[in-house]
Amino acid sequence: MTAIASTDRAFAEQEIVDVQLVLAADVSLSMSYEELRIQRDGYVAALTHESVIQAIEDGAYGKIALAMFEWAGDESHYLVVPWTVIASRADAEAVAVLIGQQNTNSARRTSISGALDFAGDLFAESSYRGLRRVVDISGDGPNNQGSPVAEARDRLVAQGIIVNGLPLMTNGGMSTVFDVPDLDEYYSYCVTGGPGSFVIPVNDWGQFPEAVRRKLVLELAGPWSPTWQSYAERAPVVQVANDEAYDCLIGEKRWMNRSWNWPNP
Repeated sequence: MTAIASTDRAFAEQEIVDVQLVLAADVSLSMSYEELRIQRDGYVAALTHESVIQAIEDGAYGKIALAMFEWAGDESHYLVVPWTVIASRADAEAVAVLIGQQNTNSARRTSISGALDFAGDLFAESSYRGLRRVVDISGDGPNNQGSPVAEARDRLVAQGIIVNGLPLMTNGGMSTVFDVPDLDEYYSYCVTGGPGSFVIPVNDWGQFPEAVRRKLVLELAGPWSPTWQSYAERAPVVQVANDEAYDCLIGEKRWMNRSWNWPNP
């Protein structure tokens, strides 16, 4: 069997799902223990919410493949949920249990680019074929390690992968000179990309569960879905505007000019 024939066979044998979704959650040291707990609980609650279950069932195949990992520095990636099919409430509850029972391991630095590259590797290793492939990445600061974030984003978009953002603008953890006040714009210009990509900022941790829920519904269902329509009609999300006028290296520049008296997020 030729290599091409073998590749074609492997492609044909992949299970088809409506969406392949990678959840990438920031666990850098700038996140407090309480914020990490709220983040975990928010994902657990969202995945088992009726609207998210309905969004999955509204798909053409009625199922998605989901993977989740936590990230910090360029080589700090912890796989929380390997690729798993969710086609029912029972499936979603099993994934939620898996997320909730694991400990979160914080680490130094913030490498959004490393997280996006890791997500790309997950797609490459997947045995599923999604009608859409989406990375859902949360974070509370700009990239300060690894390759430039816009380049990592562009590598995924070139493969037809959509990157959506959940910037955490809560200021509840460790505040440092590495923070940027317009993190939502940073995510819009530098992190997210692909057709229909969007950003949902979180300005208060009380907003987090609803933000995650809304984001999942918009990612998993389409405009034909009544569930999608009900969530799309709410407060508008920040549409992606990839404009080279924004300095996407702001995180790296702040890190290089850092004061040694500041902690390392």
